[in-house]
Amino acid sequence: MLATLVIGLREGLEATLIVGIIAAFLRRGRISLVPMWGGIALAVVLSVAVGVGLEALEQALPQSEQEAMESVIGAVAVVFVTGMIIWMRTHARDLKGDLEASAAAAVGRGTAWALAGMAFLAVLKEGFETSVFLLATFQAASSAGTAALGAVIGVLVAVLIGWGISTGGVRLDLRRFFTGTGVFLVFVAAGLVLTALRTAHEAGWVTIGQQRTVDLSWLAPTGSVQAALVTGVLGIPADPRVVEVVGWVGYLVPVLVVSLWPRSLRPSPVQVPRVRVLVAAGLVVAAVVLAVAVPTGREALPTSATLATGAGDPHPTTRHTATATVDGASATLVVRAGDTVQRARFSSADHTTTTHAGVTADRWRATTRVPSSGRPATLTLDQLTDLFGRVPVGISPAQQPGPFTAHWTSTATRTLWTIDGGLLDARRTERAVLTVSGGGLPSSRTYSFDATAWAVPATRVTAAGEAVASGASAGREALLWKAWLPIALAIAAIAQALLALRDRRRLGAATRSSRPTTTTPVADRHGATSRKTADAVR
Repeated sequence: MLATLVIGLREGLEATLIVGIIAAFLRRGRISLVPMWGGIALAVVLSVAVGVGLEALEQALPQSEQEAMESVIGAVAVVFVTGMIIWMRTHARDLKGDLEASAAAAVGRGTAWALAGMAFLAVLKEGFETSVFLLATFQAASSAGTAALGAVIGVLVAVLIGWGISTGGVRLDLRRFFTGTGVFLVFVAAGLVLTALRTAHEAGWVTIGQQRTVDLSWLAPTGSVQAALVTGVLGIPADPRVVEVVGWVGYLVPVLVVSLWPRSLRPSPVQVPRVRVLVAAGLVVAAVVLAVAVPTGREALPTSATLATGAGDPHPTTRHTATATVDGASATLVVRAGDTVQRARFSSADHTTTTHAGVTADRWRATTRVPSSGRPATLTLDQLTDLFGRVPVGISPAQQPGPFTAHWTSTATRTLWTIDGGLLDARRTERAVLTVSGGGLPSSRTYSFDATAWAVPATRVTAAGEAVASGASAGREALLWKAWLPIALAIAAIAQALLALRDRRRLGAATRSSRPTTTTPVADRHGATSRKTADAVR
């Protein structure tokens, strides 16, 4: 309620002052006030329609799109209130004189319609800003009804103060009033920045910087007066996230400095471009330092690993190591077991992207035939039982006692998983297909069994996957400091540089317009001497 009251009071007073000055000019010239009140009424209706229309549009959207629209409305409101604060900081002292000069110029153009148009545009501007700002504040408030009541009270008080000023019954230092309310609104707008970043996250727009910072539940318990002030007025939640704190501080500090900087310490018009250039240079330096110094947060996986051997390896007691090399669309896996070296080369046809150990990895897989030499051509029933650990399905010891003729077909599959060239996992599995016949079998029977020759230990794969996932998360979060914040600083630097260029051009134009003039005597056709003014040429 307090935030909306101040918004209504401040914006309402600006509009009331303009209307009061215009009404005074109309009365002084004995001109009808009807056109002015008509313009004001139309501006009020349009302002209310803007607020109602935005609210109706938001309610008609799905939940995620509502959050997105709230973010947009909050951002627009922050831009409006920032421009209003800075403009009033510059013009509050001369506000009355400027308005009177504008009104006098409007009267000089002819009719009351010029002043009516001036009143319409002034009230429309203030009303539109108020509608957007109040709508954003309502969305962040815990009670929309209380917030609306605060806005109505603020506008009514503004009207009374404006009427008192116009009749001479109220004296108000406008510069101090607008400075004080401006400082309060800086904190409210900073809260809107924080709220807009949170709704942008809920809309899926902002996914970085979501780590919790501090727990403020002790400062603002739910339902307490402190919660109404901290959360309801200033928009600070009990669990601010990193990106929200960065946005809050990044807005609050510079705007507060501009709002409170003493007039005695302000640079002269000649110095302003130089100060802006220095500020732009400082922002560029800060952006470069962040982009270069902030680590990516992601460590590369090693390219080699020690392997664990299985039953299918011919050298189970020898230490095995695997080394992976990825070169563009191909990869090579080298396995060393003592003096024995095995190489597996993978082409682009062997590559696919998959999820392994909880992370996305490049998988390389190739299958080759393995010679069956050394395997027995004949198997007894006992040997067949030893291979499978039991009597194979489909063989009856009483009816098919063996021996059996054995035909073997073996293949070896090497699989390599890599991430950015680092070795995540590797293994070699062998599949043997055994076809037996004879020994009382009415027809041949086929069996298959798999064996692992070697593989990266599961504990190492799990640990590597967790490290990659953690590094990827840290890398995404590092983008806030390494990319997004430097981009924001660079944009601010460009803005300051453009403003410096604008100020230089204005100074140049002012210098040219203030050049002295000389008068040159010119004889007319009657012989009389007249004075002709000419610009001095430098």
